[in-house]
Amino acid sequence: MSTESLDVSLVDAFATESFAGNPAGVVPDGEDLTDDQMQAIAAELGASETAFVRSAEDADRTLRYFTPENEVDLCGHATIAAHARLFEQGDLGAGDHSISTNLGTLSIEIEADGTVWMAGDDPDVRSVDIGYDRLAEILGLTETAFAGVGMDLPIARASTGMPFLVVPVNYFEQLGDIAPNLAAIERLCDEHDATGLYAFTFDTLDRESTVHGRLFAPGVGVDEDPVTGTASGAVAAYLDRFAEIDATTVRCEQGDFLDRPGRVQVRVEDGVFVGGQAVTTLTGDISIPDIEDGDIIEV
Repeated sequence: MSTESLDVSLVDAFATESFAGNPAGVVPDGEDLTDDQMQAIAAELGASETAFVRSAEDADRTLRYFTPENEVDLCGHATIAAHARLFEQGDLGAGDHSISTNLGTLSIEIEADGTVWMAGDDPDVRSVDIGYDRLAEILGLTETAFAGVGMDLPIARASTGMPFLVVPVNYFEQLGDIAPNLAAIERLCDEHDATGLYAFTFDTLDRESTVHGRLFAPGVGVDEDPVTGTASGAVAAYLDRFAEIDATTVRCEQGDFLDRPGRVQVRVEDGVFVGGQAVTTLTGDISIPDIEDGDIIEV
């Protein structure tokens, strides 16, 4: 290992206190790191995603995202975490910013209180034909868990940058009873070119919330994600398309079944904007891996 080191943090996104929401690794200065070094650092930090901040030619900065196993094109909670950390350090001020990602350039807004908003792509929402019998088997529920709400709302594939299967469930208790068959969920998502399956109910814990959701994405190495910004944007676009409610402002609850409660705000007006706060839980230095060309990283 090299004697050189980098500042790193673990930041809990979509939370107002530590040990809640979804933790992300943040490396504010990832400029000179190779892909292998970023991968090794992400594996060492162990968060579901780590964001590396780098320079950009067509935006204010570039963000690259690595899970402990591979690079992913976009991560909502790591984007919120990275900007909240940079704002906290004084490296960014309130106002409008932009980031370059593997999926293109995205707009970011930081409010004076540190709330970070991330713009999504134009919504792409369409219903899909998946039987309740198959969903019941995959999620460990009975078909009655979907039948009531399903009379008004379809199963759909929704995306504002990353695609998800959106599955409405009748009640909070049924959402909590989900016992996912992860291999079957992965096959279903592969069939529909979706990152994961987001099951939700209108039966929420907080009166001001719109939905309570759970996200399963075994295809990208996440059995269940505590709080998911990109999926919250997708479900808000879904509600705007199919539900007879005011979907201009959506509040998504997630993570309570994992003891990592988080809350995501979504604006659906002249685009889709996912927002939330974040709390830095851990800071420190990490040694930069001294990886030679051709070395193979096993994680």
